[in-house]
Amino acid sequence: MFDLDKWQEILGNIAKNRMRTFLTGFSVAWGIFMLIVLLGAGKGLENGVKNQFNQDAINSLWINSGRTSIAHEGYQPGRLIQFTNEDYDLLSRSYKNMEHMSARMDLDEINLISYKSRWGNFNVKGVHPEMVFPEKVNVISGRFLNELDIKEGRKVASIGKKIVEELFRKEDPIGKEININGVMFNVVGVFFDDGGDRDIRRAYIPVTTSQKTFSGTNIVNRIVMTINEKDIDRSEEITAEIRKILANRLHYSPEDKKAVFVWNNLVEYRRIMGLMKGINIFIWIIGIGTLIAGIVGVSNIMMIVVKERTREIGIRKALGATPNSIVALILQEAVFITSLFGYIGLVSGIFLLEMFRKNVPDSDFFSNPEVDLKIAFYAMILLVVSGLFAGFLPARKAASIQPIDALRDE
Repeated sequence: MFDLDKWQEILGNIAKNRMRTFLTGFSVAWGIFMLIVLLGAGKGLENGVKNQFNQDAINSLWINSGRTSIAHEGYQPGRLIQFTNEDYDLLSRSYKNMEHMSARMDLDEINLISYKSRWGNFNVKGVHPEMVFPEKVNVISGRFLNELDIKEGRKVASIGKKIVEELFRKEDPIGKEININGVMFNVVGVFFDDGGDRDIRRAYIPVTTSQKTFSGTNIVNRIVMTINEKDIDRSEEITAEIRKILANRLHYSPEDKKAVFVWNNLVEYRRIMGLMKGINIFIWIIGIGTLIAGIVGVSNIMMIVVKERTREIGIRKALGATPNSIVALILQEAVFITSLFGYIGLVSGIFLLEMFRKNVPDSDFFSNPEVDLKIAFYAMILLVVSGLFAGFLPARKAASIQPIDALRDE
């Protein structure tokens, strides 16, 4: 039941010691404020990392060529490994646990693309049609490349949304011709990619066309695939199988990680998510530690309150107050102080995160810092429980005071 007299007494006691109450409550508010802000920052970091990995399929393997670092079969270290169409075909035939696969030929980092009198520098990649899956390309108009484009070496291109904005503006690009490094290509599609500005400033052309037109060789820079495995251990076994297949053909040691580097997106994703979980646990430890420091402060202040009110408590007990009523009074004051200032800290932390989210643009590895409503709810429960703990020892001490001893207290 709501006891008005008891609340008036609690508020009166707080009013008499405003500065002491404020400084004590501030430590609680600061503790919960830091917990909320740290949890929000941790979530923002986790969201940013997830966004980075979500740019490509989680179950994708990116196979890149390099230089050998181990002597093998009479070959000296330092030999350049280069993939060709035959390597792509070999993996396509030999490896059956694959969902989608594409080779990729990278033209120079900067490529001049023009349309009429407008031009710009963009990236151009020669690929197979199935590159839409590992790159998570979203075609928004027209189409992507197809097998007939590859077979006939057609001069067609699927271009990113940014290229459309800069070269075509409001004009429909489908069916129009663009000039890529002096060669005319017909635009067959427009795509969007969550990878950001870099990925939508890109044009995809058939890999066979890029080889015939720009390099005159059958070399590809990398081979990309998605696999139908979600288990990390199995995906690492698949990586080892791919290394062995390529090592036998290209005559390098399967143990030579520098000759062929395989980026296993699933393994890296799970590894980073494990790191994020560790960071979150660390944040909880730091936040709760800060909060505990504030709760200890509240408990100490309540001990002082009990000491100051020894005579008053003794008189109460002499007039018939029960130990339980004394305990309830001290606990109620401790819970009130803890909950009030804790709520202020909680709201302040959420407000700061909201202001940060609205006014600071997302970066590559930090996005949308927020706190789950469940976390806020649990934090409030934690505050109430903490208030009970803060008042428990002082309340027990108050209940143990004997009236005769209290009346002698100076």
